Amino acid sequence: MHTFRQCVKRYQGNRKVKSFTCLDQFLCMAFAQLTYRESLRDIEACLRAQSNKLYHMGIRSQVSRNTLANANKVRDWRIYADLAHSLIPVARSLYLDEDFGIELDQAAYALDATTIDLCLTLFPWAEFRQTKSAIKLHTLLDLRGSIPTFIYISDGKEHEVAVFDDLPLEAGATYVMDRGYLDYFRLYRMTKAHAFFVIRAKKNMAFRRLYSAPVNRETGLLCDQTVKFTGHYATRDYPEKLRRVRVRDLETDKTIVILSNNFTLPAESIALLYRRRWYIEQFFRWIKQNLRIKSFYGTSENAVKTQIWIAVTVYLLVAIMKKRLKIEASLYTILQILSVTSFERIQLNQLLVDADYTAASTENDNQLFLFN
Repeated sequence: MHTFRQCVKRYQGNRKVKSFTCLDQFLCMAFAQLTYRESLRDIEACLRAQSNKLYHMGIRSQVSRNTLANANKVRDWRIYADLAHSLIPVARSLYLDEDFGIELDQAAYALDATTIDLCLTLFPWAEFRQTKSAIKLHTLLDLRGSIPTFIYISDGKEHEVAVFDDLPLEAGATYVMDRGYLDYFRLYRMTKAHAFFVIRAKKNMAFRRLYSAPVNRETGLLCDQTVKFTGHYATRDYPEKLRRVRVRDLETDKTIVILSNNFTLPAESIALLYRRRWYIEQFFRWIKQNLRIKSFYGTSENAVKTQIWIAVTVYLLVAIMKKRLKIEASLYTILQILSVTSFERIQLNQLLVDADYTAASTENDNQLFLFN
């Protein structure tokens, strides 16, 4: 709560507010995320039906869809973005020892973006094409625990590679990307920052082989080479050597070429790191299926960003709760339980721990048996 109050104070979220504070707004929107409400009217109806339990939930004001809509429209979305950023280091510390199949001393991240389609008439500020609008959710995901560490929301026209200019680079860390992020100038800047990358190469890449290391073809590896670019622009933008690993997927029989500036990891680890890039695809699929980020309660840019950042905050809170309470259930199961027990006055650790119940039976039972 102290951190939340600091975020609110930083952007004067409660300035001239007599009722329905930022905390009320956050709790209403978090309730909508957990219970998958369809609209503001839906949120209002459900919360008013349980008005005697709202104080227990932390909501101190009467819920009105007009008040909530106005709060989403005018209160700075950065309040909830800062709240989410304050939870990221907490979640990462809890998942620090999470195993993702590769032994690495430093952090490993997957970088990707997902597009959320919008209606051009309702969201003209997010113009994407002539007939529709869209926003892009650029995300840097920690592969240990699938924790988002960096999120940037842009309109649909902005290219994925532009996020490099705002990406915080961590020395010694590995960044795994698809070939949509292949920009040699920006990759060289990453090398000079002492960070590593693993990225898929383009098919028409012009290069010269300097050295070939032996590989175990039974693992799907076809070659492990040290190369340099021969093209004019590629050589100008990335003048140093690169590692080229060619691997065949034994299940699909598809062949891909991976580039990296890491010459110390085994080739098998390079290939496995690229396969772990699918963690971020699973993350996008999960939040789209289980949180409310594909349809929005407001049409303004501020309302859309507020809803997305509150959804991210809910995801982080559930991930933190799972670790701190040592809950074995998956995040999906936890969300399903919370969706039907939001108004229950029971501690979360009791609510989310599985319990086996055995019905007590007596020999002298007067109840007739339906089936004999």
